[in-house]
Amino acid sequence: MDRVTQVSAALIWEGDRFLACQRPAHKARGLLWEFPGGKREPGETGEQALIRECQEELAVTVEVGPVYAQVLHRYPDLTVELTVYEAVIREGKLTALEHNDLRFLTPAEIDQLSFCPADTSILEKIQKVGRLWY
Repeated sequence: MDRVTQVSAALIWEGDRFLACQRPAHKARGLLWEFPGGKREPGETGEQALIRECQEELAVTVEVGPVYAQVLHRYPDLTVELTVYEAVIREGKLTALEHNDLRFLTPAEIDQLSFCPADTSILEKIQKVGRLWY
């Protein structure tokens, strides 16, 4: 079996809208939209990885809440286990340090953007269930 890459991502809500980030053009799945986050480093918990990634990518410190969803997805180039945590920004000004664009969307606006395939079932849950925490 392929090696599975552990990825932590944040579902950050602002009222009834959540944060979506557009991948840089030069990266795999370039210009597709995703939740902020990234790969876990050796020895990191999912929560620690998420806090680090949000600082590196968005210049914010998040408070990590409960797991919203977990997905195993096989891309042609890698297999990811994506754990999405609900999170709240506690410090900093949201800044796109690595992404092409940032946008807050309502669940009804999800279909206006092209998301990474691994996010599909999570987006469906957002459209059905919405926010669970805070």
